[in-house]
Amino acid sequence: MSDALRAETVTITGHNDDEIEAYLARPLDAAPFGGVVVIHHMPGYDAATKEMVRTFAANGYAALCPNLYAREAPGASPDDAAATVRASGGVPDERLVGDVDGAAKYLRALDGANGRIGVIGHCSGGRQTFLAAVSLDIDAAVDCYGAFVVNTPPAEFPLKATSLLHRAADLHCPLLGLFGAEDGFPGPDEVKILDEELTKLGKAHEFHTYDGAGHAFFAVDRPSYRVEAAVDGWQKIFAFYGQHLAA
Repeated sequence: MSDALRAETVTITGHNDDEIEAYLARPLDAAPFGGVVVIHHMPGYDAATKEMVRTFAANGYAALCPNLYAREAPGASPDDAAATVRASGGVPDERLVGDVDGAAKYLRALDGANGRIGVIGHCSGGRQTFLAAVSLDIDAAVDCYGAFVVNTPPAEFPLKATSLLHRAADLHCPLLGLFGAEDGFPGPDEVKILDEELTKLGKAHEFHTYDGAGHAFFAVDRPSYRVEAAVDGWQKIFAFYGQHLAA
């Protein structure tokens, strides 16, 4: 496989048939490839997230990140768009599912696609990944320190969200979870509760918690970055997708 890829902004059909902006990167090899929907974090549809999209393409996957904030703040900077959406309590769950479904359909329709779809998200995107995995027909999901899957946000928190623990029985694809031992959202106790619930239900999952890492340890542009945890986490992501998204 060569490392040739193409990256560009495209338009996809999301929830309620809305046309929304999305960032697509895909390998230029002829071999069949799996698709990955990248759900951006609460700071928005930013350069760091687009770099992750290109990383998946460089490793043989077509990856697509829908701009979840396109409706509230079209054309705005990631910071301004994120502030606008925070003020309204975040992206509604129903709309998130519709946008991820639209992204998955776009990826499946690409020439060279093998039809298999993974979803990944960090922070709020981790919770939204779990939501997508219990709501849609996908093949593999990666939750990177998704907050509020188990607990609801504190009253002062800008995100209006509910626990998704009661939806665990609806998980129909393997789930990889990557967490920091020093994270507060989700804390290790929440990770343990989710692990125990999925185990009780017989759901395929594997969780890894990194000592010395807190929230956002994958974020190379933030002080929270932890190189050892992030490097190992990427290795686990590609091994996981290699197992479940291969042609």
